[in-house]
Amino acid sequence: MNTTHLRSQYRPFEFAIPTVELLFHLEAERTTVANRFTFKRHTDAPASMTLHGEHIELIQVSFNDDAPLSPNDYTLTATSLTLHNPPASGTVKIITTCTPSTNTSLSGLFATGAHLMTQCEAEGFRRMTFFADRPDVLSTYTVQLVADKTDYPVLLSNGNLIAQADLDDNEHSTTWHDPFPKPSYLFALVAGQLACLEETIEQRGLRKLLQVYVEAHDLPKAQFAMDSLKASIAWDEARFGLPLDLERFMIVATSDFNMGAMENKGLNIFNSKFVLAHPDTATDVDYDGVEAVIGHEYFHNWTGNRVTCQDWFQLSLKEGLTVYRDQEFSRDQVAAGLSEQAAISARAVKRIDDVAALRSAQFAEDNGPMAHPIRPNAYEEINNFYTMTVYEKGAEVVRMYETLLGRDGFRRGMDLYFERHDGQAVTCDDFRAAMADANGADLDQFGRWYEQAGTPTVRVTADYDASAQTYTLHFAQSNPAVGVELLQADLIKAPLHIPLNVALIGADNAEQLVELNHATQSVVFSNIAAEPIPSINRNFSAPVQIEFDYTDAQLCELMAHDTDAFNRWDATQQLFSRAILNGTALPESAMHALSALLNDNALSPAYRAQLFSLPSFAYLSQQMQRTAPIDPNAISDQIKTLRAQLAHTLRSTWQTIYTALNHGKPYAFNGARAGERALKNLALGYLSFENQDALPQVQAQYHNADNMTDRFAALSIAVAHYPQAADVLIAAFYQQFEHEALVIDKWFAVQASNKSGKQEDIRHTLTQLQAHPAFARPNPNRTRALVFAFCIQNPRHFHAQDGSGYEFWADQVLHINATNPQVASRLARTLEHWRTYAQPYQGLMQKALQRVFDDVNLSQDVREIVGKALG
Repeated sequence: MNTTHLRSQYRPFEFAIPTVELLFHLEAERTTVANRFTFKRHTDAPASMTLHGEHIELIQVSFNDDAPLSPNDYTLTATSLTLHNPPASGTVKIITTCTPSTNTSLSGLFATGAHLMTQCEAEGFRRMTFFADRPDVLSTYTVQLVADKTDYPVLLSNGNLIAQADLDDNEHSTTWHDPFPKPSYLFALVAGQLACLEETIEQRGLRKLLQVYVEAHDLPKAQFAMDSLKASIAWDEARFGLPLDLERFMIVATSDFNMGAMENKGLNIFNSKFVLAHPDTATDVDYDGVEAVIGHEYFHNWTGNRVTCQDWFQLSLKEGLTVYRDQEFSRDQVAAGLSEQAAISARAVKRIDDVAALRSAQFAEDNGPMAHPIRPNAYEEINNFYTMTVYEKGAEVVRMYETLLGRDGFRRGMDLYFERHDGQAVTCDDFRAAMADANGADLDQFGRWYEQAGTPTVRVTADYDASAQTYTLHFAQSNPAVGVELLQADLIKAPLHIPLNVALIGADNAEQLVELNHATQSVVFSNIAAEPIPSINRNFSAPVQIEFDYTDAQLCELMAHDTDAFNRWDATQQLFSRAILNGTALPESAMHALSALLNDNALSPAYRAQLFSLPSFAYLSQQMQRTAPIDPNAISDQIKTLRAQLAHTLRSTWQTIYTALNHGKPYAFNGARAGERALKNLALGYLSFENQDALPQVQAQYHNADNMTDRFAALSIAVAHYPQAADVLIAAFYQQFEHEALVIDKWFAVQASNKSGKQEDIRHTLTQLQAHPAFARPNPNRTRALVFAFCIQNPRHFHAQDGSGYEFWADQVLHINATNPQVASRLARTLEHWRTYAQPYQGLMQKALQRVFDDVNLSQDVREIVGKALG
């Protein structure tokens, strides 16, 4: 039975722990940890001290360096150590051992290749030693690492290096001190054989050492990560006045990592996917990812580390705020050095990327069994709440503060937040209070965004009075119960505070901010000479669904003339979605408008590429389920039909664009050039649709490419449209890159996500790929490349009517669960929306879910996901 943790039951830890001294004697087969910490009892503390600990062996424990306690002086369980009758203050010393080599969960201290590394968020520290492993216990750490000099020449931990020494028996040690109090989840260590790229910068008159540690053969791929780190440091000081606060800042890359990266104070540990970048092996999307994640983890240095969360229910306090910051950083980076108009377009493309991801994944999460507010009220397994809601929707809530208060007002709120709470563990309400107090604003109603789950819908209707020359917009907001809210029969969800940027296209009317505070309200615009077209929620000013009954002609007008780049894109998405879901072709008027956009060289290539990228399967599924059960194959068929119309009708334009942009200039990564490649490769994809004549262009691009973006695009197009030619390119690709792990991940993914061919073909491909030597011991990246790619990115074959895709899913969830429950639980979420599908899919999904749930060895992580899905 899983334990449910409730936000309402939060209580502070009974003891303060001001200092922690750790001594690690590091070996892969048996690491010994000596943990000595000081403590002071709070006045109302009980007569015992309970510490977390699991998957470790207790050797001894003592108070105040006295003789070891006897077993009668403590209670030891599989998950805790309770010390009876501790003094009011003093020290505790605990000696434990753990086994990194067998820790396949990648939580705590684990072996990765020839290295040892840690991952302590959320609850990994307790896998090394007994401690109050919770985010509100802040301590200063001094850490000594001892290891064999040959096996582990590099020994790193948080903070500043204060000592290093050679020892007997070929051992050596380093000692680190972090002067800033931090929770245990921010602790880190690294031991191994790593190469280092280092540079120094000067900030506020002080020299700072920056280091990026990677495998020796990957050193040429580390420079972009270093450049991104320097850009992040400069941006954070310029935008928010926040400096790097340590003598050094280190980044370490590992191929074995459950997530993207971890913001451990001064020692960030990264999935190598978000560190390594070189034109030969990384695509433009990979470069974007490196820059964004480097920025995200560095920005945590203040929003997450210097000020952290009181408890895990407040996770969005650090994650939502930091996602907002990394999004702003990325938008500024992509626009750097461009003209004013080009910069506006570049920022719009980044905004579209972010919102498209939100609407595809987070909106679905908001309408499923795992729906929760950005500040959850309950959880069973905290690892399951590192979600799109906490991160991406949390970022949108932070962005709404800036929309309401303005950029300067938001900065005042940030300054007050740090002034009040530096060095503390606080709550989302503390952040909201800082924003309100710094600006004299009433944000009480805005606090409901932290309390309510679900994606609000704003229904908009309009009246135009020609004689009075007034145009009135009527707004009605609703947010029905979702997820666990459905269990509350008497739940009434009060109206939210929703900021909507609105303009009237066709009227001499500036954009204005409409603040919705009531269930229904109206806004009257005066001096409107002719009926306009409303442009609502410009730049996606609030994470809501807008319902307005636009005609096709109105959407075409918005596509052509809306002055907001986001809403211009959204008009195309609405037209595309309408055609797909209604099973109709785009009207001639829409094709005429689209042709004009595609030929408009005043629009940046990156923006035109966005305009002609079709809505995702996930987004279309959500739209379909609002009126009917989801038919996945009908959606796939209609996507193909629409793609054919765009390909055939605009073929000559696609060829003109491809020829113009296939200019052979040497590779450079920047927003403008990446946009050219995006449009060029989109054009090649449309040219190749049902067109054998384009194959020579695909083959030529593959063989002549001087970068992975173009080469992998050509390979992907060949796999999708030219199966016989693709077989040759797939073999050549593997042979050329077989020693590049991240590239081979792409090789697995492009095959597993291949939507063409017959069901038996993809089953055969999956069987072959799983038997491939490169999949013998898959790390999380490799698992995502094959298993997740098929289950999430290949809806055509995953939703086979015989249920074989769901059986594959169940097999993989159970297999991965045995070694890495965190990765398994993320895969388990693939079927959580099974109730919204038509038959036979619904019944077959339920059968697969039940099979997983009935497994007696199911982890708590997976059981929570599957149990909530089944209800």
